Amino acid sequence: MRASGILMGISSIPSKYGIGCFSKEAYDFVDQLKMAGQQYWQILPLGPTGYGDSPYQSVSTFAGNPYFIDLETLIDKKLLTKEECESCDWGGSESYVDYEKMYLSRYKLLRKAYERADLKNDPDYMVFLKKEKDWLLDYCLFMAIKNAQNGKCWIDWPEELKDRHSKAVKEAEKELAEEVGFYSFQQYCFTTQWNKLKEYANEKGIQIIGDVPIYVALDSSDAWANPEMLQFDEDYNPKAVAGCPPDAFSESGQLWGNPLYDWKKLKKDNYGWWVQRMSHSLKLYDVVRIDHFRGFDEYYAIPYGDETAENGEWEKGPGMELFRALHKEIKELRVIAEDLGFLTESVLEMLKESGFPGMKVLQFAFDGSEDSSYLPYKYDSNCVVYTGTHDNETTKGWLENLQGHDLKFVREYINCYEQPVNDCVWALIRTALSSVAELAIIPIQDYLCLGNEARMNAPSTLGDNWKWRLTKNQISETTLYHMREVTRIYGRLAKEKEPVIAEESKPEKEKTEAETETKAEKKERHNE
Repeated sequence: MRASGILMGISSIPSKYGIGCFSKEAYDFVDQLKMAGQQYWQILPLGPTGYGDSPYQSVSTFAGNPYFIDLETLIDKKLLTKEECESCDWGGSESYVDYEKMYLSRYKLLRKAYERADLKNDPDYMVFLKKEKDWLLDYCLFMAIKNAQNGKCWIDWPEELKDRHSKAVKEAEKELAEEVGFYSFQQYCFTTQWNKLKEYANEKGIQIIGDVPIYVALDSSDAWANPEMLQFDEDYNPKAVAGCPPDAFSESGQLWGNPLYDWKKLKKDNYGWWVQRMSHSLKLYDVVRIDHFRGFDEYYAIPYGDETAENGEWEKGPGMELFRALHKEIKELRVIAEDLGFLTESVLEMLKESGFPGMKVLQFAFDGSEDSSYLPYKYDSNCVVYTGTHDNETTKGWLENLQGHDLKFVREYINCYEQPVNDCVWALIRTALSSVAELAIIPIQDYLCLGNEARMNAPSTLGDNWKWRLTKNQISETTLYHMREVTRIYGRLAKEKEPVIAEESKPEKEKTEAETETKAEKKERHNE
């Protein structure tokens, strides 16, 4: 069934107190998606972030980011006061997250809420502890020890604390019980609030697409608690780390630094950790996008300690064997495979056998060859099309930076010759929505025709990523109307008896604008 959705991370919601969270504004955004005829909301990874603030380098693949806990809900529960929240410094911008201010302010408030909470007499909290026991204590204890070690990476901890099952760690669990409880409380708040928001979205007909990075971070509870599943030496140092080889975009390649899986050992356990991870993810989300799908076929191994990715080698991954194991244990394995970049025949065969839809990104389609596999007329219907992703420029920013042949080819392809750049952005949105791809996902920045000031991430850079936020009322009813109309035109609306935004309900000015655009679209289709 044809459908469409929006790509926007939780942090970009225009909530109070410095960052997007599970607040009233999140529910309002779900309502806007419904009004605009969308059926999916794709978000970024929900895990707690560390150095660089990247959601793709989380300290846990199971835990949730405490930044997303709605403080107003804690105010309603009498665990915080409005004055306490408003007295904190959240930074000076409504459009960008100040992560330093976030770190300094939010944990102080959450600790106050924890100290005031009567958790011992909260039966729901006890149920939560039991339900999430397979990962929760490992994460909370890891964070408690990490704080006690002044934030050091766990491979730099004293030897006796590196072993999760050592006597010293068991003693630390007792000594740091209060800190462990504080982190458990954070996860309880996160999980309770997220489940409520997801349930609301599902009731409105909106499904959540989550994002699962293929690798765990080196400095993570996953690596500390499960070193046997990773390529570590006897001193818990990685033998090799993940990355990408040199190519046209980077002469020295990309050095990600994540530890690599020991797939032979994981196989002996029937990939139990991956079954646990994917089962957990499919409780959090309705659909899971798996990042770097190629890495399951072959992965690039770079010697640990190298400063570039130039000396890496390709190693064989588990291939379809892993996904057969997942299918066996998980009833409904709904996956989108991030298959971008150079793909070998074996990767294409694995993707085909899996049946998972791959990804198509329009910004990759327009190159000098005029023969890119990302051109829409080459699509198979079993794919998800994007104008761009969180790693790309916004479509407007991309168009503004295109030159020469590539810009000429784009304008020829979308029949947008002399029109302003915003018209070309909408033409590319229509190109995505009109394609045979079963699902089309458009970043919210593109529907708003925002430039690179709204870019979410520039890979291989630090300092300015993951910060962009919507401002209050930035999504107008006019925009929602146009979103719904273009979704309707290309057959991606859910079947409903009545439109959510009726024509007669529109303000007079908005009706005129909508009618003008509709006429322009009709004229454009006639010219084609």
